[in-house]
Amino acid sequence: MSRRTVLIAGAGITGPALAYWLSLYGMTPTIVERALVLRDGGQTVDLRGAGLDVIRRMGLEAAARDVATREAGIRFVDDRNRTKAALPADAFGGRGPVAELEILRPLLSTLLYEHTRNDTEYLFGDEITSLKDEGPQVHATLKNAGERSFDYVIAADGIRSRTRDLVFTNTRIKGLGLRTAYFTIPHQPADGRWARWHNAPRHRSITLRPDNLGTTRAALSYLTPAQDDERLATTDQKQLLHRVFGGLAWEVPRILTEMDNASDFFFESVGQVHMPRWFTGRIAAVGDAAYCASPLSGMGTSLALTGAYILAGELATTHHHRRLHRLREHPAPLHRTRTEATAGNPARRPAPHQGRHRTPQHRPAHGNHQTSQHTPGTLPRPTGRHPHFAHLPLVDRKLQPTQGPDTRHF
Repeated sequence: MSRRTVLIAGAGITGPALAYWLSLYGMTPTIVERALVLRDGGQTVDLRGAGLDVIRRMGLEAAARDVATREAGIRFVDDRNRTKAALPADAFGGRGPVAELEILRPLLSTLLYEHTRNDTEYLFGDEITSLKDEGPQVHATLKNAGERSFDYVIAADGIRSRTRDLVFTNTRIKGLGLRTAYFTIPHQPADGRWARWHNAPRHRSITLRPDNLGTTRAALSYLTPAQDDERLATTDQKQLLHRVFGGLAWEVPRILTEMDNASDFFFESVGQVHMPRWFTGRIAAVGDAAYCASPLSGMGTSLALTGAYILAGELATTHHHRRLHRLREHPAPLHRTRTEATAGNPARRPAPHQGRHRTPQHRPAHGNHQTSQHTPGTLPRPTGRHPHFAHLPLVDRKLQPTQGPDTRHF
């Protein structure tokens, strides 16, 4: 039997993680990425729970720890920089607002790329412009590489996925009324090794997080009913932030000044992705493109890594694509992790209750969920209600691609 081919859109976190497992199972992955090179922007992300389990099974835990930010924890401060509360990184067994293992997103992306580039075809500076699922294969038209055919196509290109929107017409992005701007500023001695969070009146919050590159990552967040500020030009977005945050004390004047010169400035409307199902024919979505829980969850990276792991296991053990429609049931391990994510981490909400207004509360996106009986954030053992997950793979580098997945349970 010839090796099955899989086209993946997106070379961030989910795409390369998926490519790793697909290659291990004897498939041939190709990743198409609109950017000319790996994106070097991005803030700190958590590796925790199920996501850390996946990184460990990929043999990348030690490499990830070598480039971790090593934040000491997080302090909640007032406008005079006085600490009102503090949570060290080992709070709640390393599952607090600052995880035991924090890493800059571009460094994690680079680790995954280096771990997969010898077994994966990467097409930078290109994108999928059309898809036709014609039974035996999917015919994809790429902007630069032209027409090619694959056994499967996977959208892993983020919350605003263009690839997903070529096929799935019933995707809903639920806005949470929160805008956040991220950028990097020069490190100052006062930044230290602790992240600092300052809440200001009128639903505004500011965070500063030291990294391991000698700089500090800043984020400005505010609640608003506005609908069009995400579409503004970058210069207009910065002017808007000057109006929203101007006049505040603490480190805000410094942050606004450095923001004007930040080359990695990114402004987004925070939201969640809701899809009735993640598969249609031979085309699927995974990661933020399928089930983004929003940055407020603190679980985006874990959801991405876990989703890639589970999807690869399903593709490896399913030889008829029609059986993959059971993924619309939202696989138990991923669904439980997502439920924990969308339930919300209180320490990650943008501002406390102030006056008559409330910060949005985040609830599970699908149905009525009972409390799960597994350790939060881990890859759980399958239950009798989900017998088809008994075959999901537990894999290490000793497994040869032609062997197929290990049949042991989680």
